[in-house]
Amino acid sequence: MTTAFTYPEAGATAPGFSLPVGYHHLRVPTPVGHGRADFEAAADVLLSWGMHRAMPGVRVTDAPPAAPGVTVTVSLGTGPLRVSGTCAVVWAVREAGRAGFAYGTLPGHPEHGEEAFLVTLDDGGAVRLTVTAFSRPAVWFTRAAGPLVPVVQRAYARNCGRTLRAEVARRRR
Repeated sequence: MTTAFTYPEAGATAPGFSLPVGYHHLRVPTPVGHGRADFEAAADVLLSWGMHRAMPGVRVTDAPPAAPGVTVTVSLGTGPLRVSGTCAVVWAVREAGRAGFAYGTLPGHPEHGEEAFLVTLDDGGAVRLTVTAFSRPAVWFTRAAGPLVPVVQRAYARNCGRTLRAEVARRRR
């Protein structure tokens, strides 16, 4: 399946790749648990869009689990301030010590770029979510927002970590 991403560097958020120049870069790690059970819970929640659905102010269209080519529309905000954009999953992974995916922007999205959500389990048992992204404005209102967009993106990434940590804790009960 060919996907018409709005940027040429599809896949650049995958582990081992460098983020492309000419974009705002974001990398926000957050601890979300400890041990194999927490890792598996975090992976399940993340890959099923559960983290996104549990976040206040975020809506996600129904979609199968994250896998390359899966499209999803994510909207943020409330009322007349709600902003939506459609993305397609670029890459997805589920292995013994890492699980996650990245989605890239499709035509009509207010940004051009890619965002990855990767849960890892390190040798010491720490479970961490890292949100990695590169983006630049695609429409007048994200250009007009200027330096506020990276601030909002960083807050969103931190909220992803808090939400996933809460979902993992809820599954522990």
